[in-house]
Amino acid sequence: MKLGIGIGWRPEIADEVEALAGIDWVEAVAENLCADHLPDSLVRLRERGVTVVPHGVALGLGGADRPDPGRLAALAARAELLGTPLVTEHIAFVRAGGPLTASPRLEAGHLLPVARTWDALDVLCENVRIAQDSLPVPLALENIAALISWPGEELTEGQFLAELVERTGVRLLIDVANLHTNHVNLGQDPAKALDELPVEAIAYVHVAGGVEKNGVWHDTHAHPVSEPVLDVLAELRSRVDPPGVLLERDDAFPPGAELAGELDAIRATLRQAATVHAPAEAGGRTGTAEAGERTGVADPAPAEGRAAADPAPAGTRDRTAVAQTALLSALVAGTPAPEGFDHRRLRVQSRALAAKRADVVAKVAPELPEILGDAYRPAFLAYAGSRPLSGGYRRDALDFAEHVLIAGGPADPVARRRLTYWWQDRSGARPPGRTTRLVRAARAVLVGK
Repeated sequence: MKLGIGIGWRPEIADEVEALAGIDWVEAVAENLCADHLPDSLVRLRERGVTVVPHGVALGLGGADRPDPGRLAALAARAELLGTPLVTEHIAFVRAGGPLTASPRLEAGHLLPVARTWDALDVLCENVRIAQDSLPVPLALENIAALISWPGEELTEGQFLAELVERTGVRLLIDVANLHTNHVNLGQDPAKALDELPVEAIAYVHVAGGVEKNGVWHDTHAHPVSEPVLDVLAELRSRVDPPGVLLERDDAFPPGAELAGELDAIRATLRQAATVHAPAEAGGRTGTAEAGERTGVADPAPAEGRAAADPAPAGTRDRTAVAQTALLSALVAGTPAPEGFDHRRLRVQSRALAAKRADVVAKVAPELPEILGDAYRPAFLAYAGSRPLSGGYRRDALDFAEHVLIAGGPADPVARRRLTYWWQDRSGARPPGRTTRLVRAARAVLVGK
């Protein structure tokens, strides 16, 4: 099955996505969809025959723990609801700590890189096979962007992905923007990675924008797609005709016309690369038409044809858990940096995690930046430096508000009363009743005068 050209569906640009011409499919963040009800925009798109692929961000298949059955069940339910031909996730870890290390559970709130070692590969492969057996459709995994690299890595990115595919039969979601990010940040050659990975396993491709600051590339998904990223897309197209290519945008959403322009640039890049390499393809080059037929997302390898989910070798998960917990603790809890890491890069990553956390909390609880004004961001970043994320962003918003109040803030008495009432409304054992809400609403109006 050829997916074609697609775009990431987000609620903020739902109308623009529906109006775009030539969109064959969309991708939606799985965790942002209700398990039993689709947004009206996605319903309309599906009625028009547009394929919707759920893209997970919370499984943490590269983590030391086995995949959470509840998260797997939720992803499977969304796949069933959407009638999708496949689901996708990331080669990353997103949490650490817990029983394997007898330490508090830590959440990154972000996709963090897995060490490219044989230990980490053993753990990842077992986790992937568990996930495959729990999902009703094929699974494809995405390479991630990284600000940091692990010391003592034993495999290149391409070798790591090739081993993963060989052992599990999983498909690949290749993000060319992430390949460019790792080129700038870690000195990794995108062409070499493409040469080493099994292009015939590609299910589809991501293209996204970012920005370079002080020699570090930030994969923001909030900037236009750059020429270097399109160059990597052309490199990939010279090796294989991918079944699908999708534009991602997650923030600072532009008008629909700008999105259409970026899609046109992607189409032009694919056409030009196909024309340049047409003679080689006609001669039967590996990874072109023949490989494209093998990567049709509707015909996965049968379960009985995959290797059994044998446990990772003894001690592998424990070693992985200790290493990942030490790294994440340094990033979100201020503990000493593990030996061998670039301390400057760890500080950059730590600041990026805190900034992203502040942005997400501001979206989940927009009243907080409205109440605190310009003081919100510095106050939250100071709070995040000593309070790791552990219970989700809504809990984080409440804990932050409580932290500010206990510290005697905000200085303005009106803002303090408003923050107090906001916290009280949301921190009770159960939501306040209608009468209580009316009284508090009236009180808030009086306080604001």
